[in-house]
Amino acid sequence: MLNVGLTGGIGAGKSEVSRLLVAHGAVLIDADRIAREVVEPGTPGLAAVVEAFGPEVLAADGSLDRPRLGAIVFADPEKRAVLNSIVHPLVGERSRELEAAAPADAVVVHDVPLLTENGLAPLYDLVVVVDTSPATQLERLTGLRGMSEEDARARMAAQATREQRLEIADVVIDNDVPLPELERRVAEVWDDLQHRARPA
Repeated sequence: MLNVGLTGGIGAGKSEVSRLLVAHGAVLIDADRIAREVVEPGTPGLAAVVEAFGPEVLAADGSLDRPRLGAIVFADPEKRAVLNSIVHPLVGERSRELEAAAPADAVVVHDVPLLTENGLAPLYDLVVVVDTSPATQLERLTGLRGMSEEDARARMAAQATREQRLEIADVVIDNDVPLPELERRVAEVWDDLQHRARPA
């Protein structure tokens, strides 16, 4: 099994790359998706969040009110640390379960947005960074996601720099290219990953 950490800045096109890798046969473990699953209604994760932050973080239907919780934790680093101390261990546990269930010769791709920021590179056999220029990121966030330029710049600034990400990369996928070019590059990377996953 080959454990691959996949990361990239906001708007770099990481989801597109993970989609293409899955189409080739990768097993995807998506940290963001798991982070949502572990706080769904009825989970111990949600109970712990409510205990820490109070019932006002619940929506009318009993699910987590993400915007409200986000407003609380983004304004206060200590509260953000409390939330992370609840969610991160649950995400880690679920990721390990999914990893254990993958076939022995699988290429397991862990889609981890904050891989660089949280110093997680050593956990993987290989780190793949989806790279784009800040100008492209900004264009995608304002154009495709409808963010204001100010919001987009703030989110980019809250993440690791492009240089910090490239420093930990074993493989870089340039996504300042048209889709057919990206597809070709991902296919090349996939061949390389499969080769590395084969037992010596």
